[in-house]
Amino acid sequence: MLTARQIRAAKMRLALRGLREGWSIFLESRIGVVGLVVIVIFALMAVSHPILMATIWDDTTYDPVTGYAFDQSEQPAPPSWSHPLGTDPLGRDVLSQLLSSTSSEFILGIVAALVTVSIATTVGAVAAYYGGIVDTFFMRLADLVVSLPGISLLIVLSALIDLNLFMLALVLGVLGGFGGTAIVLKSQALGISVKPYIEAARVAGGGRFHIIFTHIVPNLLPLSFLYMMFTVTAAIFSEAVLSFFGLLNIRMSWGIMIHTASTGGYLLGGARYWWLIVPAGASITLLCSTFYLVGRALDEVANPRLRRR
Repeated sequence: MLTARQIRAAKMRLALRGLREGWSIFLESRIGVVGLVVIVIFALMAVSHPILMATIWDDTTYDPVTGYAFDQSEQPAPPSWSHPLGTDPLGRDVLSQLLSSTSSEFILGIVAALVTVSIATTVGAVAAYYGGIVDTFFMRLADLVVSLPGISLLIVLSALIDLNLFMLALVLGVLGGFGGTAIVLKSQALGISVKPYIEAARVAGGGRFHIIFTHIVPNLLPLSFLYMMFTVTAAIFSEAVLSFFGLLNIRMSWGIMIHTASTGGYLLGGARYWWLIVPAGASITLLCSTFYLVGRALDEVANPRLRRR
């Protein structure tokens, strides 16, 4: 008879083998690899800003909020050697703003995704296992959340509470966790809850919480990780919209960069002041797209029917 240590070692070997197989399947997807490379580039951008501020750039000139390009007499100034992406209407370096905002976008997306997946996975597993009134309550709550206009709700909340970066991530995570993601994960959990090993665990005396969090939730994690990618995309887009309207208490973001250009009357100025719009707008579009592409590639890993033969 196997000991508990041998069982844990066998589970670890199976998990590692599953990770290796999933990674090999992911590498077969070109869009997934491209998306992952772009995400790594953005991560390097986020890491590079504090390094540049500590070694090369000085705060008085390159601080993304309070800096001013003293070597430029007219603002906004076009790109130059000292300011590769030019300066904004307030004389602040656009490249410094772009790099410093990248870390905020990553933090927002990751926190919102973790909150969403934690809530949705638990809700989906509990609703599928218990059924009845528990299932009805959570699914009707999910229907209500899905029916709410997301951006409009966030605009109203910004008037009621101090909506900073962490609070926005928490709100987006809760809305996503009790919304559509919970419905999808619950449907997947229904298929898992009727598996023979679930019944075997029940017959062996396993409690409800033991079965849910030991057998159902781990089997939902591949699909949960897939929806993490989509949640990051939604969070970045929501932050950009709210920052553009000036509704977030945040130091600097890509949405604020576009808002500053719009306030100064440069948003519809055409290609003449491109450096005020293109860097931030392209970053929002590219980062959202890459997380979506990675999510599509992970869909092939989580769903065997989509794998290439």
